[in-house]
Amino acid sequence: MTATTSTRGPYAKTAKLRSRAIAIGIELFGSAGYNGATLTEVADRLGMSLTGLQHHFPDKDSLLTAVLEERDRRDAVRIENRSTLDGLENLILMLSESEASPGLIELQCVLAAEATSAEHPAHGYFQQRYATLRDEAARAFAELAEQGQLSPATTPASLAKMVIALVDGLQLQWLLDRGAVDVEAEVRTFLHAFIPAIH
Repeated sequence: MTATTSTRGPYAKTAKLRSRAIAIGIELFGSAGYNGATLTEVADRLGMSLTGLQHHFPDKDSLLTAVLEERDRRDAVRIENRSTLDGLENLILMLSESEASPGLIELQCVLAAEATSAEHPAHGYFQQRYATLRDEAARAFAELAEQGQLSPATTPASLAKMVIALVDGLQLQWLLDRGAVDVEAEVRTFLHAFIPAIH
């Protein structure tokens, strides 16, 4: 047996366990929030001891970090080598696709609200996340303005803030009544007033 085959099993098992723990973390943090979730409950759902879980995630903060990284990985959309308008279209389409993972939407709503407290372990993460979203969206809208595709009724920076607030609010309403809200359609309607090329 080669060294490669002898180590592949343990590594694969560890990766699978971490993946399952993160999935449970997404569910728990999304439903109970950071403060309401415990590592003990994660371990129980995995069918293992707390000590065993702590070999992979020493504390709740380390699991939270892994959960947020996984959320970002799933949310990432590659827009390289595409026009700004095409990239924006992809981001809008992602709103519908994200509905297939309601736990991640719950995670955003619950943790972002909790993290307004400076003492919350995810405070810095969400502070930076929103700053990055505002900057990236403003740059995209500024490019569209330069191309003559953005209505002069608003500024790129202002539109960026409004769109982020709109998406957050619509996703919260969708979680409360999924049959009453079409997040993608509402965002398209809003953006069309400022960017006619968006339908």
